[in-house]
Amino acid sequence: MKRKVAEAGMIAALYVALCFLVLPLASGAIQCRVGEALCVLPVFTAAGIPGVTIGCFLFNLLSGGAVWDVIFGTLATLIGAIGTRLLRKAKPKALALLPPVLSNTLIIPFVLKFAYGLEGTIWFFMLTVCAGEIVSVLILGSILRYALEKEKRIFPPENTGDEE
Repeated sequence: MKRKVAEAGMIAALYVALCFLVLPLASGAIQCRVGEALCVLPVFTAAGIPGVTIGCFLFNLLSGGAVWDVIFGTLATLIGAIGTRLLRKAKPKALALLPPVLSNTLIIPFVLKFAYGLEGTIWFFMLTVCAGEIVSVLILGSILRYALEKEKRIFPPENTGDEE
């Protein structure tokens, strides 16, 4: 239990740090949150779910996000993380990374339009959010997954089962 709490805390901190590292790219109509690559971590540990969710919440809060962004942006990440965990054994492996892309693509455009009042259509925001999620989750997340599968000491195989 202590290990899972520590893992979740480290994941949350890393999510926030990665997003602040590329702050201009992490928010707005066209965004690519590098921290979203961590949405692959629920494949390896259940602690990835609270880790990325809390990380998203903290980043949205600390970066001055609108209250609706803090709420619905966090919800989108939570839904995506749960979906990734549920699909962790899916073939092909890329299927496990689709839930964060889909949840953000369907939820965040409404936040951009109505919470921030940005100029543009919901369809335009869906396209831009989806593009950013493809880069951060599907591309960077796949690279991270490949690296973590090769390095078994970070998330040992016995921690990837259903015992959690």
